[in-house]
Amino acid sequence: MAVGDALGVPVEFMTRKELQSKPVITMVGYGVWNQPPGTWSDDSSLSFCLAEALTEDYDLNKIAMNFVAWLKQGYWGAHNKVFDIGNATNAAIGRIIKGTSPELAGGVMEQDNGNGSLMRILPLLFYIRDMSVEDRYKKIKEISSLTHAHFRSVLACFIYMEMALLILKGYSLHESYVNMQTEVKDFCSQKGFNNSEVALFDRVLTGDIRNHEKSAIHSGGYVINTIEASLWCLLNSNKFSDAVLKAVNLGNDSDTTACVTGGLAGLYYGYNAIPQLWIEILARTDDIKDLCERLYKKQYMK
Repeated sequence: MAVGDALGVPVEFMTRKELQSKPVITMVGYGVWNQPPGTWSDDSSLSFCLAEALTEDYDLNKIAMNFVAWLKQGYWGAHNKVFDIGNATNAAIGRIIKGTSPELAGGVMEQDNGNGSLMRILPLLFYIRDMSVEDRYKKIKEISSLTHAHFRSVLACFIYMEMALLILKGYSLHESYVNMQTEVKDFCSQKGFNNSEVALFDRVLTGDIRNHEKSAIHSGGYVINTIEASLWCLLNSNKFSDAVLKAVNLGNDSDTTACVTGGLAGLYYGYNAIPQLWIEILARTDDIKDLCERLYKKQYMK
């Protein structure tokens, strides 16, 4: 996740056309945010805040306080500071600071469907992997709703996590995708979710997103754009580096598209598939490795 994120940070907000003439091919720095190479953004920071909490117990208040510490003090920032934050996330953390319960902090309006919960949800996978689909959905909803509580954001996170779980179980990318479609559609039907909301995900759930032309794939900050773009990049690549670079070079919300893509690509291709140079350049690599080890010990050796 952090590798994809860091690849995209220097070119965030650049258009696809701009990147076509000068595509990102490796880890670079400065650019839009004037940050050194290997700097990851709020996407990874908030993912690490979640992972850090999960090295102890599942506690929404602890997770929320980690988010507050990030915003106030740069906790789990690449360089211990905040240089980027989405509007919905900023508003939600602000509500938590003012005393709103974490369960009620996330935005519930249609305009609150940015990709700010999708980008940070993946560490939850290791906590919910052995739960029933009902319980998985409940936890995903809780974690998304810390900042993004609208059904659309929650369903995007659920689709992503079901895909991630199938990859974790050892299925191929295509098998994971097809099985995810069936499982998510069946669950939505069983729960009686709003058909018009579920239909917004038709390109992911009923078709084959990989068959769409690149021009039909949007890579802005809207959560449905991000889930579509990340799956498109993943399913149209055959190695980790291709997947994340494809995501970055879609342009616009480059860091988040690549972070979300990188999470799934990392699960599928494995740590050793990440170019060593990118790992060496990445900010706080040793801290990230230590966090991974602690999360593994807590969630797999309990």
